[in-house]
Amino acid sequence: MTSKQRAMLRSMANTIDTILYIGKDGIVPGTIKSASDALEARELIKGCVQPECPLTAREALDELTRELGAEGVQCIGRRFVMYRPSKEHPKIVLP
Repeated sequence: MTSKQRAMLRSMANTIDTILYIGKDGIVPGTIKSASDALEARELIKGCVQPECPLTAREALDELTRELGAEGVQCIGRRFVMYRPSKEHPKIVLP
């Protein structure tokens, strides 16, 4: 992914709500399933690591992108953004 593509995705992520929360149990199979479903439906999702989570946002993002075959777009504080093009109905077209 180029820096221009990443910048475009970051700007799109500013307006979306956080839909993935990682709590005190860390990343469990249910978290991976819900993230995969959300990425298939939306392609771009924002997540948040709760204060009691044993992982940092960067660690959570790295693990999720590895498990899901997604791209990490941004990680600031406890929030992170991931992108994966939809297999069935791609909506976001990268330049």
